[in-house]
Amino acid sequence: MSITFENLTPPEGGKITISEGLLKVPDQPVVPFIRGDGTGPDIWASAERVIDSAVEKAYSGKRKISWFEVFAGQAAKDRFDSWLPDDTVNAFNEYLVGIKGPLTTPIGGGIRSLNVALRQLLDLYVCLRPVQYFEGVPSPVKRPEDVNMVIFRENTEDIYAGIEFAGGSDDASKLMHFLESTYPDSFKKIRFGTKDKIQNYLKLAGSEDDSTGVPVEVGIGIKPVSNVGTTRLVKAAIEYALEHGRKSVTLVHKGNIMKFTEGAFRDWGYAAAEKCFGDKVYTWAQWEQTKAEKGEDAANEEQKQRLAAGAVLIKDAIADITLQQVLTRPKEFDVIATLNLNGDYLSDALAAQVGGIGIAPGGNINFVTGHAIFEATHGTAPKYAGLDKVNPGSVILSGELMLRYLGWNEAADRVIQGLKGAIGSKRVTYDFARLMEGATEIKCSEFGDNIISHM
Repeated sequence: MSITFENLTPPEGGKITISEGLLKVPDQPVVPFIRGDGTGPDIWASAERVIDSAVEKAYSGKRKISWFEVFAGQAAKDRFDSWLPDDTVNAFNEYLVGIKGPLTTPIGGGIRSLNVALRQLLDLYVCLRPVQYFEGVPSPVKRPEDVNMVIFRENTEDIYAGIEFAGGSDDASKLMHFLESTYPDSFKKIRFGTKDKIQNYLKLAGSEDDSTGVPVEVGIGIKPVSNVGTTRLVKAAIEYALEHGRKSVTLVHKGNIMKFTEGAFRDWGYAAAEKCFGDKVYTWAQWEQTKAEKGEDAANEEQKQRLAAGAVLIKDAIADITLQQVLTRPKEFDVIATLNLNGDYLSDALAAQVGGIGIAPGGNINFVTGHAIFEATHGTAPKYAGLDKVNPGSVILSGELMLRYLGWNEAADRVIQGLKGAIGSKRVTYDFARLMEGATEIKCSEFGDNIISHM
């Protein structure tokens, strides 16, 4: 039964559905979209033309996207007095797949982040961030062409589901008292959790007045990480690696310090890999077990044989060393599966290596229900709003990612071909032009036209 919208009227077209884990996409699917705030309207206008042209050229009119505009952010607040109207959530829920530009985050109480709210409401547990280099794009590293990774960032737990209490608040005090009375050994780790600890510190620091009115204010945060959340993320990452011929999946974590959250992510990830995929994968956990039982030479030989037989290597890396090694040894990383905060750092750092967040695509996906929202990964850049100036590449490449998700690979290939040609022509937006020798700066809309002309 179709849903009824309060303030919106859907266009003509078919619904994308899912059956037995496979999307069923009609030739004219209805796809909800949000233009976005700030520079959003500029970049969306360019991106829509590029996506439509790619579909037209690939399928000669036999397929076409039926765009359905929905609203969130400042535009929604101005029009409907709601930052995130029910109609918008219902549209993404009803039609499964959508795309959006950058959104303003409301200041003050209420929704902490509209992007996070959409991900949570639709349980979009994978933040998919592919990172690849386009020849000619300015880069701060020597060999950006070595970067070719896909990040699976957990999208619903860790800090996105974190619980925080402000230092000095009643809630923080209640939690502190609970920890002190129930887990006294753990409470000792909070260095300045009591007035006595503060005064002792002041004395050691040589303060003349150790009775100063320094308040006991400690901000407290709790981050949840679950077996279920870990398993479904790692499973999606490995399925992607197997489907796309990738050689490894790296579980990135900070388990050396946070043993029962980040460390559990690693352990649960290894367990899920072995249970769900059997001989299709070989894990470092298996290597460690064989080493303990038969020695390191036997473990190395076992790994060599399994990888030669086509198994995907499942390994792990500490988050801080990973941020170094993606710079110094990027070829050692293929698919990365990680928790929310680590994935935030990694995806933006990798985007910088290949030209910046202006051309970094993103998708938020639930591979079970089929729901997906593809999006610009940068902010609204309000100072450039309406100037037809900024790079539309992030939304365009997110559209390319969406086309592949729909199975429209021929159209997606046209987008990549067009973008490569446009960059190669050196007729680019200001962010590239100012760093490329011999480049001509053109407008956002002109860059979209340039992409289309090179399809």
